[in-house]
Amino acid sequence: MLGAGLVEVPPVPARDPASAIMEKPEVPENRRYCSRCDEKVGRSRDGRPGRTEGFCANCGHPFSFTPKLHAGELIGGQYEVLGCLAHGGLGWVYLARDHNVSDRWVVLKGLLDTGDADSLAAATAERAFLAEVEHPNIVKIYNFVRHDDSGYIVMEYVGGRSLKDILLSARREHGDATALPLGQVIAYGLEVLSALGYLHGVGLLYCDFKPDNAIQSEEQLKLIDLGGVRRAFDVDSPIFGTPGYQAPEIGSRGPSITSDLYTVGRTLAVLSFPFRGYTGRHLRSLPPREEVPLFQRHESYHRLLRRATHPDPTRRFQSAAEMAEQLTGVLREVLSAEDGRPRPAPSPLFGPEQQTAGTDIVGGLGLGGPDGTGSGTGRTDPPILAPLEPGAAAAALPVPLVSASDPAAAFLAGLTARDPGDLAAALSAAPVASREVRLALVRVRIELGDLDAAHRLLEELATEDPDDWRVDWYRGVRALADGRGRDASAVFNDLYDLAPGEQAPKLALAFCHELMGVIPQADRFYETVWRTDPTHVSAAFGLARTRLAGGDRAAAERVLDSVPRVSSHYLAAQLAAVAVAVRGRGPADLNAPTLIEAGRRLASLRLDTERAAAFAAEVLEAALAWVRTGRTLPAGVRQPILGTGLDEPSLRVKLEQTYRVLAKLADGADHRHVMVRRANAVRPRTLF
Repeated sequence: MLGAGLVEVPPVPARDPASAIMEKPEVPENRRYCSRCDEKVGRSRDGRPGRTEGFCANCGHPFSFTPKLHAGELIGGQYEVLGCLAHGGLGWVYLARDHNVSDRWVVLKGLLDTGDADSLAAATAERAFLAEVEHPNIVKIYNFVRHDDSGYIVMEYVGGRSLKDILLSARREHGDATALPLGQVIAYGLEVLSALGYLHGVGLLYCDFKPDNAIQSEEQLKLIDLGGVRRAFDVDSPIFGTPGYQAPEIGSRGPSITSDLYTVGRTLAVLSFPFRGYTGRHLRSLPPREEVPLFQRHESYHRLLRRATHPDPTRRFQSAAEMAEQLTGVLREVLSAEDGRPRPAPSPLFGPEQQTAGTDIVGGLGLGGPDGTGSGTGRTDPPILAPLEPGAAAAALPVPLVSASDPAAAFLAGLTARDPGDLAAALSAAPVASREVRLALVRVRIELGDLDAAHRLLEELATEDPDDWRVDWYRGVRALADGRGRDASAVFNDLYDLAPGEQAPKLALAFCHELMGVIPQADRFYETVWRTDPTHVSAAFGLARTRLAGGDRAAAERVLDSVPRVSSHYLAAQLAAVAVAVRGRGPADLNAPTLIEAGRRLASLRLDTERAAAFAAEVLEAALAWVRTGRTLPAGVRQPILGTGLDEPSLRVKLEQTYRVLAKLADGADHRHVMVRRANAVRPRTLF
């Protein structure tokens, strides 16, 4: 389970419980504070060691940092104490054997300061309801026993290492600037969110999550130290938290689901990069993106942390499941960026891509003149790749999923029409004009170019529910279809913040930036989408266009080659690669391997006669122009191109034949006459 099946997390060997016992159990002086007024207590003075028991000089409250149990003591008539394992904010932790249940190892957790009423209340709360908690990522509470007027929680022994220890070990080995691999950190986060989601589902809040409170044992992660857990409706119990991890509103509003998720975001940050100042200068903020290389490499991860730790609880993730969905999407993106392997998966918010933009490939019949020298036709050369059109871009964006609870959900699922006009008629005749029906109608109105009608529907929907993100999505789609790339970009950027693990907002931003002419930004978003999820073929063609805009034909060709054979756009991608190789290039920019490869690629495709001839003419024109500059194949090399030799006489014969085929297939007299004139002009000269 650890790693969501996506990332390998190094296992942590289970530790021999006996080896974990502290030889000299004591609380370090720098961690001794009064539990009532938080003043320093038990500190050294004038060369004398600090007291482990006494009274606070500030408020007079008693303190004790001495373990109350000793090896050999029998607690509750069945638990034999073996020694101390650790100490924490709520109490000492002891290792014991349960003589009533197969001598299993158990942990006893007592109170650090038995005179502290808040700590006593927290332990009582644990006893009251935590024994009912059952989750594989949460330590199991077995029992609660009393001994000498003190209470002890009996819990499962987890013999691994805390996330804090794993991080500190990495830093000892590689230096203080070391962090854990991001994929591993996200894997930990997903396990924690699973546990917190369970607790939230049964009405409990964890309150004090941090790297100290999760232990990895073998390939499993468990939350430990449940002392801060409280019921969601509890307004009287003490609140436990840790500076640097605790949400800023705790003091005024108390803990909540969103404050729990805040602690997860802060923990992810601490584990994934050297987060200096997280308890000081950045107590309630993240460092600027330009100061953290990890944020610069993985923008989606940065945006996820920003949302998880937003100062306003209403702007954070609202459930552990929602955060886990987006974190999983970010994990897929991160892993694909690291090794180049795509990791597609169905989106929890959007349907699959149903249309594509910029994938139409125009044959190059306008290339070159009738004598193969590039002059004399008066025709305009077609673009290398079809340019992006605003309307096509808007239509190619994924569609938000229909809510299953909508009264018209079954009706919408049964719609099979693809034509926007037919869909508009069907939606107008829906049995109920539900919210989902009207959202679908917005989409259709945009595709039909009726942007005013789409605007009126969106205003109506926004009035009913101003928090529905899909209304904003369609506002962005409408602005994109209208050619207002800057307005659309602002909307999609906010939605990227809202759903950083989704590919749809990134694809939308890529379209916007390309239409605005901001090619580097478009290239970055196209690359992220295509590298992560190759079902978004629009991103492949977009990336090829941006690479061409940067003058890198080889990179554009590699992108088009990465469109898989199973894709319905594979043929278009291969034809686009042929166009990239030869279209718009002068003889000086060509070479024999490029021409031969373009011919080989074209010959391998199953095309109708007219299309095959049109692209063949383009390749042969380029080859003839190259040969006429005096270029020849190296001595001894005789490699054909489209079934003919790479020499002028052979190319002229083949090109004449190709033009005559196109003349026969021409759809008009003018077109046919142009092809015949080309054939006559290019044929080899003879004596007769």
